[in-house]
Amino acid sequence: MLFQRLFSVGWLVACLVFAYLAWDYQAAFSYEPVGPRAFPLLMLGLMAAALLWLSLRPTRIEHKEGEPVLDRDTLRKVIACIALLLVYAGLFEPLGFIVSSSLAGVFMARLYGGQWKASAIAAVLISIGLYLLFDRTLDVPLPLGVLDFLEL
Repeated sequence: MLFQRLFSVGWLVACLVFAYLAWDYQAAFSYEPVGPRAFPLLMLGLMAAALLWLSLRPTRIEHKEGEPVLDRDTLRKVIACIALLLVYAGLFEPLGFIVSSSLAGVFMARLYGGQWKASAIAAVLISIGLYLLFDRTLDVPLPLGVLDFLEL
């Protein structure tokens, strides 16, 4: 339990240092309505709140099941997940947000046991919804890539 608390406090200190460094960040240009520092500060704030709770919680978190073993199947899924995220990063600009996110979503769902049809429907709907949220509502431009003809 002491190790868990020390680890949490260490990460909390790192979050505070990163927040201090990001506080005065000013980009040469800003195309987002809230500015370029809002997202990192929000993430650091949420992480710091969770780490503070982990550091001060009164009891140890007990797991009823044992920790999952790092067997060949689990290691294969971790490596496939990392490879999928690298491919996603490479295809993000050329294919665009909707297509690359849909593909990544389908294969990620399949990696963890999803059915093809349900995975495809969920990935496409989530990708379109996130595109509309970020590009249209929050004014954060995302690339359309191969769907460039849909730009209004």
